[in-house]
Amino acid sequence: MLREAVSNILKLQTFLESRIDVRVRDYPLMDGPVKMTTILIAYVIFSKYIGPHLMANRKPFRLNSAMIVYNLSMVLLNAFVVYEFLMAGWGTTYTWRCDLCELGTSPQTLRMVRVSWLFYISKFVELLDTVFFVLRKKQSQITFLHVFHHSFMPFTWWWGVTLTPAGGMGTLHAMVNAAVHVIMYFYYLLSAAGPRFQKYLWWKKYMTAIQLIQFVMVSVHISQYYFMETCDYQIPMWIHLIWMYGVFFFLLFSNFWIQAYIKGKRLPVVEDKPKQNGSTGEAVSVVANGKHLENGNAHHHTNGKIFLGKVKEI
Repeated sequence: MLREAVSNILKLQTFLESRIDVRVRDYPLMDGPVKMTTILIAYVIFSKYIGPHLMANRKPFRLNSAMIVYNLSMVLLNAFVVYEFLMAGWGTTYTWRCDLCELGTSPQTLRMVRVSWLFYISKFVELLDTVFFVLRKKQSQITFLHVFHHSFMPFTWWWGVTLTPAGGMGTLHAMVNAAVHVIMYFYYLLSAAGPRFQKYLWWKKYMTAIQLIQFVMVSVHISQYYFMETCDYQIPMWIHLIWMYGVFFFLLFSNFWIQAYIKGKRLPVVEDKPKQNGSTGEAVSVVANGKHLENGNAHHHTNGKIFLGKVKEI
């Protein structure tokens, strides 16, 4: 039985390796699903078990400088990804309608291949969000939704980059997501920079609006496929998955917006407890796509916390 299972796994591995697009076969973490899957499994185990156990009897680390460097790096990385997506097609030759997966090796097509892979790699870099939570003993913020989002995105994008590295209309959501992350990590950067920058964080409320705009753009764009007379997109499954992702998170964010900013339903603020090293804890929130709205040191703002679709104010 075990021998047969191992044999089937090896056959699957061989089959998947044969389907990897030759244009990305030599890129890091693209030679097969084993390395990628191993990293993500290790991430889940560390986030939920090993990390909390190691930190159980230790003081939380103060990582302000590290987070400033990290957040600034993520702003620059995502800005570069947006620029490359624009130059590789979305700002030059793409029609924003039925843009098919590109199969050639022209310089512009290879540029789209590279930026698609870079977006995929950026999802692994974002795993450090959770590492910061663990080291700062913010385990309550490492929800199922947070871990699922951070592990699910790179896992699914491996398949996308493997089969369609120049994915045409299936890559718009990546460019939009990277653009939103430029804004989000800039917010995190200001938050991590200390109290003197808190006066510049008045626009926190509009982070939700920006997320809503993101999901509307992605959903409307991809919905065109269902109304076109002809669009021979090579892998329609990508279209369906992107549409479901956009609509699902739009509903979650809309619910938060209504509850928090229209109905004004605010639960009592949870008082921060002093840390062992004498520093005060700061409120950190998790939004519907698993991202946190505070990975810095801001602690006087109330934040919406969404866990499995339920809104809670902290």
